[in-house]
Amino acid sequence: MVSSTAVSNTAPSVQEVSDPMVGAARYGAVTTLMDSLMHDVRNPLNALAIHLEVLSEKLKAETGQVPPSQEKNLKAMREQIQRVDGILRQFAEFVVHRPAAPGETDLSEATTRALAVLAHESRKRRVQVQVAVEAGVRVKLADPSELGFFLTQALLRAFRRADGGGSARVLVKAEGASAVLEVEDSGAASTEVSPDVVAALELRGAQLGVESRIHGAHCRLVFPRA
Repeated sequence: MVSSTAVSNTAPSVQEVSDPMVGAARYGAVTTLMDSLMHDVRNPLNALAIHLEVLSEKLKAETGQVPPSQEKNLKAMREQIQRVDGILRQFAEFVVHRPAAPGETDLSEATTRALAVLAHESRKRRVQVQVAVEAGVRVKLADPSELGFFLTQALLRAFRRADGGGSARVLVKAEGASAVLEVEDSGAASTEVSPDVVAALELRGAQLGVESRIHGAHCRLVFPRA
């Protein structure tokens, strides 16, 4: 399980700071709520997609083709339906922890997806993100589903530090038998802004064989390479 300490301090309330059990209980409901959200939102999305195709067939009329002006609108609606469905899938993948059997997973692809999920957060904080992701860098973990935890926490920490117009650099590369994730930010804070996040990353890293070096603007996570 993801450390309740790390999660409760992502957006702590007064009550959660004084009683970590409240934060843990709140996070414990996320999986159920996310499953309900996926079901309740994707059903109408599927219905919209079906009715859109029915409408497309009706618009073809006798010519067998949708008028160009209306085809443009239909295409835009299809793309937006697919976009919302994709966002929901990505959000669920990174927010909800479902333990998995030991295995391999693609660090490069996971990093790209994590950046997409957190794109709004970086824009909101006006953080310029520079990305250098080497393709095909795979890792092996006792629980591959936890890769999302490492990525989300490392990126959010950098965005908080660079809040207000700073920058963050995200690097993924292979180094011999290791796969490396580096997140560097422009924040100048001398004290750690997210000490509980750092502690959680170090703890989970030690449990899963991931080497962590986190200090100031630098966060370096070294995974066993597949």
